Amino acid sequence: MAYKWRMLVQKWLDKFLSGDSMDSGKIIALFLPILIDQAFIIGLNLLNTAMISSSGVNAVSAVNMVDSLNVFMINVFVAIATGGTVVVAQYKGSGNPLMVSRATASSITSVAGISLIISLLLIALHNQVLGLLFGSATPEVLGDAKVYLIGSCISYVGLGIVQAVCGSLRGIGKTRASLFLSLIMNLLYVLLNIVMINFMHMGVLGMTLAVNIARFAGAALALIYLFKWDATLHVRIRDLFHVPMSMLRKILFIGVPFAMEQMFFNGGKLLTQVFIVGMGTHAIATNAIASSLAMVFQIPASALSLTIVTVVGQCIGRGDVKDARKFIKAFLWLGSGALALVGIVLMPFFHPLVSIFSPPADIIDDIFWLLLMSTVLQVPLWSISFILPAALRAAGDSKFTSITSMLTMWLFRISLGYVLGVSLGYGLIGVWLAMSLEWGVRGAIFLWRFRGTKWYQHRLI
Repeated sequence: MAYKWRMLVQKWLDKFLSGDSMDSGKIIALFLPILIDQAFIIGLNLLNTAMISSSGVNAVSAVNMVDSLNVFMINVFVAIATGGTVVVAQYKGSGNPLMVSRATASSITSVAGISLIISLLLIALHNQVLGLLFGSATPEVLGDAKVYLIGSCISYVGLGIVQAVCGSLRGIGKTRASLFLSLIMNLLYVLLNIVMINFMHMGVLGMTLAVNIARFAGAALALIYLFKWDATLHVRIRDLFHVPMSMLRKILFIGVPFAMEQMFFNGGKLLTQVFIVGMGTHAIATNAIASSLAMVFQIPASALSLTIVTVVGQCIGRGDVKDARKFIKAFLWLGSGALALVGIVLMPFFHPLVSIFSPPADIIDDIFWLLLMSTVLQVPLWSISFILPAALRAAGDSKFTSITSMLTMWLFRISLGYVLGVSLGYGLIGVWLAMSLEWGVRGAIFLWRFRGTKWYQHRLI
């Protein structure tokens, strides 16, 4: 019986996940390290949120508020790193190792520079930013938020270098090396958090010190790996200081529209966070815990959205549109299936999961209903809204995906979220329902684009 099942699974893999560009074995080898990495990162974020919960609701609220801003800023330079991943993947698919090396060096330099500029601007304007976005929060929450914001900004350059190196490694298919670097950085982060929060009782300041030490140590290790241990990319130190404009334009062709999308998209999420701040400290904590748990449910699907960038990028680099279409369809079905399976497995364990955060008893039911609604609606909607645009972007169709995401975010999630959550008084339920409906609108537009031919007609390399 076991042999029969193995044969059926292999037959399915050969039919849907094998083609001329790559076979199912290579795709699985790409996916598994990314899956482990995503599980580890999100698991550690969950643990970190649980640890800071021991410092009180004010600390949880401050960290959640600033993290919403951190996501907004960090995703800008992560978007540039994604541009590097796409260019590296396409050059890898075309069989041009020299240009793979140049694209990697250009990606690291551009991401490091942009992250430095962002961090300096935020540090200089931190009082104005906190006052503008979260001025209605209590003084205690704002005090913790100020410490965490400045500390987070200092760490941006370290994280940016790690993201650029890991993105380039994923572009050539070396997801195990990317996993190794990510695990080291995040393990160090959680270990330092345990020491500084649980044993030294340093609260938000301890988390701030931990994130800086971990990210800059991760950056140092990533560069050492790149210059000393890697036998594929062949990047030299001097390459980082000589960035050809032609290569930079290719990276920015993908990265800038994606960065703009992330700024508008996460700016919208940040505005939504402002709605939630106005609902009170308990609403902030409810949203923070529910969001953390929702990310756990999305781990396999998130890993698929990262894997497909390498898969489609290399297919397009080879000029194999047929394989790209085939793999995109398979990934969309896999994403929805994974979301359904994880939801069925984890929802019965809601109470043990939520107890990690030690939430006040009066918000547990609210967390449950938010998570249940998200779990049900994301099965048909999440993959077409996140995996599909990642695939289109990997083919070079960055402007369309970015403009679509920006418009749907502001026309549906923000406006509808305000109407349902604030005007009609449905609170967090209304905000989360608007978010889910926006997934559906955005995904429908991406499906329409995918059915046509324009998404793969860009000439990036």
